[in-house]
Amino acid sequence: QDDAHIFCMVSQIKQEIANVLDMISTIYGWLGMDFALNLSTKPESALGDAAVWETAEGMIAEALDEYQAKSGRGWSLNPGDGAFYGPKIDIHVYDALKRPFQCATVQLDFVQPQRFDLKYMTSGAAAAAAEAPKDGEEESAAGALPPGYERPVMIHRAVLGSVERMIAILTEHFAGKWPFFLSPRQAMVMAVSPAFEEYARAVQKRVRKAGYFVDLDDSHRTLNKMVREAQLSQYNFILVVGKEEAAEAAVNVRTRDNEVHGKKTVEALLADFKQLLADHK
Repeated sequence: QDDAHIFCMVSQIKQEIANVLDMISTIYGWLGMDFALNLSTKPESALGDAAVWETAEGMIAEALDEYQAKSGRGWSLNPGDGAFYGPKIDIHVYDALKRPFQCATVQLDFVQPQRFDLKYMTSGAAAAAAEAPKDGEEESAAGALPPGYERPVMIHRAVLGSVERMIAILTEHFAGKWPFFLSPRQAMVMAVSPAFEEYARAVQKRVRKAGYFVDLDDSHRTLNKMVREAQLSQYNFILVVGKEEAAEAAVNVRTRDNEVHGKKTVEALLADFKQLLADHK
């Protein structure tokens, strides 16, 4: 799970929710996946202060409205379907086949901070402490906060949810053709004949040193067989080297979809790879 737990003041709920929505939007944008937002509100079994529930739901709705104005992505209300410990935003992600999966979530929790007796000093803590009962005077009710203290709220957020489950979803979403920035098989190098294997190994070493996943096919079968096998194995790029490429510190580039990009210097190739990572493609 890629969960996080954010502790904040009630007044900070709106901004923290907005930050999480921006994170979710960014990541699923990189993955090319659409998603829908649903605000689930107070159920009958709710625990915690009713006023805090009302304030929190209002802040979440405001954050969703502002996100809609910024992104154009609407949201819907799911009355009474919140958790007993707080309202939540249910996020359904859609893959390439438009199948929904609930992966990301944003949930407020009023109960855990109370059970762990979490509190923070407010700006008026010193004045409140001066007015507090002295030793021997009447004490506050059990579970009540001391003067000058407030109870924080916990925001539980997950973006991918279960990482293993998300990998399975993405594998189907991409139909096994992982984009370059996520691919475990970014490039395959091969030589047209054994005479250029040494140069092929030098190319592999340079590309790997630059931080990319690159393999070498040194089986020296026919070039067509090696290229076809690399394409079926879903290598994003196949780098073929021969006499001309060795003389010019270059490679001949084609993709797994058999798009021939032609001859490029290794330096130019690495620049292209860097741009693909930057663009999350």
